[in-house]
Amino acid sequence: MAESPDPNSLFSSSSQLHLMEEEAIDDKEFDIPQVDTPPTLESILSQVEEGEEAFILEDTINTDNMDAHSYDTSSLASSDSGDPAHPKRRKRAQDASAAASGSVLRLNLLKGISAQIVAAADKVDAGLPTAVTMNSVIAVGTSHGLAFVFDTNQALRLCLGSKATGAEFGAVSALSINHNCSRLLCGFAKGQITMWDLANGKLLRTITDAHPPGTAILHIKFTDDPTLAVCNDSGGSVFELAFRRLMGMRSCDSRCLFSGSKGEVCCIEPLCSPPDYREHPITQYSLLAMASLTKILVIGLKPTLNVWMTFPYNKSDPSNVPQLAWHFVSVQKMVNPILAFCKGDTVHFLLVKKEEMGTIHVIKQRQLHLSCDIISLNWINSRTLVLVDSQEKLHVVDRPTQEVLETLDLEQVQLVYNSRHFKSLAPEEMFNKLLRDEKNGMSAAYIPIMLFTEDLFGSVFQALVGEKACYQSVSSYAGQILCLGTKSAHIMTLRNWNERIDLLLKQEHFVEALGLAWSFHEGTAKAVVGLHGDPAKRKAVVSDKMVEMLLQFLEHALKKCPEQGKTQSSEQNFQEVVPVLLEYSLLLHRLDLLFDELYPRLAVSPVAKAIFLESLESHIVSTRLDHLPTPVIKDLLSHYHNNGMMDSLERCIVHLDVTSLDIQQVVQVCWTNRLYDAVIYIYNRGMNDFITPMEKLFAAIEPAVKGGRSLTDEDVVMGNKLLVYISCCLAGRAYPLGDIPADLVVQVKNQVFDFLIRLHSNDSSEEEDVFPFIRTLLHFDTREFLNVLSMTFEDFKNDKQALEYQQRIVDILLQVMVDNQDFTPSQVGGLFTFLARQLVKPDNTLFVNRKLFDQVLEFLCCPDNECRQAERQQVLLDLLQVEGVVQFNEDRLLVLAEKAQFYQICEFLFEKKHLYDRIIDCYLKDPVRQCEIFSYIHNLLSMPGYSSEEKQRVRSKVLQHVPELVSLDPTKSADLVSCHFSDSVSSIVSELQDQQLLFSFLRCLLEPREGPGPALCPDQDLHELLLDLMCQFDPQQLLAFLQTSQHYRLEEAILITEKHGCIEARASLLEKKGDVHGAFAGLLQMLKDRLHRFASESLTETSDSPENCESLRRVQESLDVVLAFSHRNCSSLDQEQRKTLWFPILDALMASQKEVKRPSTSFEGLKEMTLKVLNCMSSFISLPAIIQQILQDPVYGRGKLSEIQGLILGMLDTFNYEQTLLETTTNLLNYDLHWSLAHLRAAVTRGLHPLQDHCNICLQHYKRRPDSGEEVVVFSCGHLYHRWCLQQKDCGSSSASELQQWRCYKCSSSHMLKRGPPGRPDRSRSTSLAQTHVASGHHDATAATHKKKVLAAAMLDLQQEQSWDLTRCLFRGPSRLSILAEPSLGDASEKTALHPPGQEASETFFLKLAPPPLFED
Repeated sequence: MAESPDPNSLFSSSSQLHLMEEEAIDDKEFDIPQVDTPPTLESILSQVEEGEEAFILEDTINTDNMDAHSYDTSSLASSDSGDPAHPKRRKRAQDASAAASGSVLRLNLLKGISAQIVAAADKVDAGLPTAVTMNSVIAVGTSHGLAFVFDTNQALRLCLGSKATGAEFGAVSALSINHNCSRLLCGFAKGQITMWDLANGKLLRTITDAHPPGTAILHIKFTDDPTLAVCNDSGGSVFELAFRRLMGMRSCDSRCLFSGSKGEVCCIEPLCSPPDYREHPITQYSLLAMASLTKILVIGLKPTLNVWMTFPYNKSDPSNVPQLAWHFVSVQKMVNPILAFCKGDTVHFLLVKKEEMGTIHVIKQRQLHLSCDIISLNWINSRTLVLVDSQEKLHVVDRPTQEVLETLDLEQVQLVYNSRHFKSLAPEEMFNKLLRDEKNGMSAAYIPIMLFTEDLFGSVFQALVGEKACYQSVSSYAGQILCLGTKSAHIMTLRNWNERIDLLLKQEHFVEALGLAWSFHEGTAKAVVGLHGDPAKRKAVVSDKMVEMLLQFLEHALKKCPEQGKTQSSEQNFQEVVPVLLEYSLLLHRLDLLFDELYPRLAVSPVAKAIFLESLESHIVSTRLDHLPTPVIKDLLSHYHNNGMMDSLERCIVHLDVTSLDIQQVVQVCWTNRLYDAVIYIYNRGMNDFITPMEKLFAAIEPAVKGGRSLTDEDVVMGNKLLVYISCCLAGRAYPLGDIPADLVVQVKNQVFDFLIRLHSNDSSEEEDVFPFIRTLLHFDTREFLNVLSMTFEDFKNDKQALEYQQRIVDILLQVMVDNQDFTPSQVGGLFTFLARQLVKPDNTLFVNRKLFDQVLEFLCCPDNECRQAERQQVLLDLLQVEGVVQFNEDRLLVLAEKAQFYQICEFLFEKKHLYDRIIDCYLKDPVRQCEIFSYIHNLLSMPGYSSEEKQRVRSKVLQHVPELVSLDPTKSADLVSCHFSDSVSSIVSELQDQQLLFSFLRCLLEPREGPGPALCPDQDLHELLLDLMCQFDPQQLLAFLQTSQHYRLEEAILITEKHGCIEARASLLEKKGDVHGAFAGLLQMLKDRLHRFASESLTETSDSPENCESLRRVQESLDVVLAFSHRNCSSLDQEQRKTLWFPILDALMASQKEVKRPSTSFEGLKEMTLKVLNCMSSFISLPAIIQQILQDPVYGRGKLSEIQGLILGMLDTFNYEQTLLETTTNLLNYDLHWSLAHLRAAVTRGLHPLQDHCNICLQHYKRRPDSGEEVVVFSCGHLYHRWCLQQKDCGSSSASELQQWRCYKCSSSHMLKRGPPGRPDRSRSTSLAQTHVASGHHDATAATHKKKVLAAAMLDLQQEQSWDLTRCLFRGPSRLSILAEPSLGDASEKTALHPPGQEASETFFLKLAPPPLFED
């Protein structure tokens, strides 16, 4: 719940008189008689000239009818709010649909203060307003250095300063009042600060040295400590001001908190606690928030200066204005301050609290995102913020839900902007200042150029920020926000809940007002002021208000009711009003209001009465309204009956409490209009009579059913209703809704059974058949009636009487239907199916005689009846499984099942006789289960428990039906054969006469298998047979098959492919055989044939025809195959043999060119393929040989040089490109190799510096005995050891070389407490780059006889190599050679483009890049 304003605040205190009610301001209070003496400033500010009215702004708002929607919220704000020529605001028509929250904010013009500001500017040249602040008084600063202080009555209380002071100090740029309203701080544009006593207007201090001179005061703020304040100047620096008074002398100590050279601060905000939270633990730190152009800082001024939080901004527009605002908020039952800050369109919230350890903990809360740039941010209470965007639109936002409650246009306010104060240190002035310093002999060399540049750009950004800065134009205090304009002052407060409702009522927005009131009632409204926090009291107050609103809404609707004859307009009016009245009356649980006050008034209008009665239906059906007064019931029956709304009437009756109904009247209406649901409901609920409605319904449908005529739709509906009613009664459910009382369930069920098995009806005649009710239901719908009985019998357990009823009903059904010509065979069959399902139940107690059971069996197996065959088979199968027909002859049953095509029954009987081979026939004949035969055969042949004779019979049966199995699924058939019939493959193949079927089977059988499944022994004949069939049916897969399969004879395979004309497959086999020239001859001939066909078609067809394009594609495919073949085999041939491969390809292409018309698309395609061949063969054939071959060709040998110019130039360009690429690659490799070796040598030969002079194992000095020649090992990590100590610790590795390999014991020991993460190189390597053995000893003559051993080795293990690579990358970056490797890391298509055709990616990679081919014009 939102907070109420502080009782000590300006506009909620007892001293407040007239600020909120403008009409109470007496405009003539400023009439002062003229005097002879010159007027003072104060008198001029209050003077009105003779003959004039009191000064009132032309756009003064009349607050009697003022609301938030009276401001235009759609127009754009003015580009210059201070422009006096800006057009006046025009009143906007009231919006027909108010926002869900109504008008939240009240915006009032302070006419007294506004008039005096304008008067001071016009008459005494006091200047325009520049800054404002608010506490228990309002202080306004002007551009001429004056400060006006107004009291709560808008009367001028003090005028501080003078125009002389303004001329010296400049404009007032910032104001601040301390918390007890005793001191006022004024900051000026030229940097001075003054302190005033607000009790007597005395100047207490003038501060001129608190910060660098020449910079304007942007902000000045008192803290909770009255002796401490902070200020922020236009240089971006922040200073602390400590006020002292010693021996009657007032002084001020200044301390720099933040220097503008580190980033200019644009906004500061100290945490000032309200009176209720002065003892909060956080106040002892005196927190201060600062916003620079790049980040937010929160510092503590006490007990010592400390930075508690730094938060950088996201990237945003440099001109966005940073904003800060503190407020104490209750979060999780704890009250702590929250800092709201923004720069741009996002508001961040930081919860600041003190931990038990005495530290400050900052917790980031959920952000608020808006679609506009914010230039002002203020809290109006702990849940609500007021934001102003760059278009001068004001947004009221609820912080917990982040919902924008209201948007106002502040264009008429004409906000004052502080742009000139931010621009006081513009770049030009910085340069001028430096020039003046140089001119005066002061050197500016002490200023670092980087700092100067930072200040320069910082000032530019600060100047951009100043374009939208209005820090001193908006001030908040105790739930009120004051806005300062160029000619006026406006104050904003939250409306209380009652005022928000009354405003909507005044605008005649009753529906919105009721919705808002209900949100107050439920506690879901936002920005609520004035309501009690206790839910019960709050609901009571709001409920009373809503009752008044409902009555007022009704009176307004009745007044709007048009004259007679305009019923359509009247109906539309009441359609909008009556449902709302009904809805809120029910929400408030005020039925007395609804039926005692609202309905009698509505009943005066026939239209309103009709709409009211019809609106009741939805609420009755939803059970919100189950009791109506008797007069309303009568009116409801009469209205619905007269207007033919019988369905609606029936729905209402079955949902109303029976005690509120006139049963006699309602039953009469229902019987007359056949409202059977309502009749059943009234009889059941009102009289506990469940049988009478059944008798009535039977009497209604019996004539139609008994007569045998076709039933009407009404008869069908009535019969279905009867079936559902009986089903509900037998199941213990009430009809049409609800449940039967638990104490009546058994009684009702027995009554229904007794009714159904009656021998005759009450009004029976001599012609009536026995059991008329069961007979009628069977004739109406046999299947559904039997389903009702079946569901009822499910609940019969351990109920003797119910079981007796069950047996009795079954006997009656058999007596009525069997051997009765009135029932069709389908109906009798339904009875038999019903009986069979009852008999298969585990707890079945029904008894059926042998003869009748034989009839059931005959019906279930009747082949002529195709109706519900699957259901009948399943019923019979259930009977078999519970041994229900064990007394019958199984052979006869099998014959019946085969005739009826009940293959599951046959399978059951065959399995019982162990005739498993005949079950296979059942699966093959059953279209539903054919695919399951493979699993059945596999399981039977794999599982134990079956005799070998049984399995053999099954195997024989399978071999007889191989063609059928293969046609069903070749894959599963092949799996079955490989698992269980591997020794019968030849016979199976011979059984398959269909070649296509045989191919499918062999393909699945011989394809490579994954996993542990059984594999057939390789049979060359089978593979060659498959190869023959594949040549006929799927030649595209030949190459893949020949590469994956090795189980064929090479010579036979060559003959097979040659027989079927599969040239590529034959060439592959010849290549595998070693006959390269034979394979090449076949491929070349295929290429020549396709080239000849292509040349022929190009002469007859157009070059873009589909036939020509297809021929060109086939030529390209053949060429790719030939080129791939040549590439694979050139490596094993000499130069002359290579020519025999490449030159025929070139000759074929060049020869075909003379057969094609040119210029044409076909010719260009052939020329492109020729260049492709030349590019590929240049890697294997010398360039002179290629040119000679080209010149010898008849096509190019005769004619002009221009005909072969394209070919020659393309080859030369390719040669030059590859030569340049080779040289570049060589240079890069040489450079990288030289650099690596040089740095490796420098690392190896580097000197070592031990960290200590003792061994790290024995902890003794490395010279244990001066005269000993003991060797010492020093590692690059700085550890030193005796050689003998390392050998004792097994830190040496044996090597075939003379030099022993050592490792540092301390670095490599498993006992080391701290190890670096794996994979990350450690700067203290355990194995050194250089291992030096130094023979210790004195350097005197005695020790000179011992030769000093200095052994050095450069060895790199895996860890050192990783460290070396990392160091090289850090200091030099990646090798330039890696650029050349990028093409090899592309996708498959790129690799294909770079490699010649047929070259595999796994082969040695070398670049064969060629420039684009040149074509003739």
